[in-house]
Amino acid sequence: MNENLTRPTEVSAADFLAAVQHPVRRADGLALAAMMGRVTGQPAVMWGPTMVGFGTYRYTTGSGRRGEYFVVGFSPRTASLSVYGATSAPESESLLEQLGKHKRGAGCLYVNTLADVDIAILEQLVAYNYRYILGNLAS
Repeated sequence: MNENLTRPTEVSAADFLAAVQHPVRRADGLALAAMMGRVTGQPAVMWGPTMVGFGTYRYTTGSGRRGEYFVVGFSPRTASLSVYGATSAPESESLLEQLGKHKRGAGCLYVNTLADVDIAILEQLVAYNYRYILGNLAS
């Protein structure tokens, strides 16, 4: 079976975020880390070289592949912030309509800056999806 290539690392999430070169992306990353840590009650953990994750869950795919992944997280990419784990819960759709300027990918949200979105709505998305994933998708 294939192994998940994105795994937790020993790199400090705080050090990674402090080293983000773009000042807005760095500030947004620090703000997201604080919010996600507060909402989940979990510490920030680096997953791979660029993703900051909170909480973990185990999963089994339909083909029987098993793995572990972070529940919610983000990456301060060059082009935008990628927010992971915020679109799975049934409540997500109505909240996404209120979020503000964003794009959606297969399993994530793309946000140019936190100034483009309603932070309270983003926090609700993170909270709902964190609980949903742990309660419904984890094996």
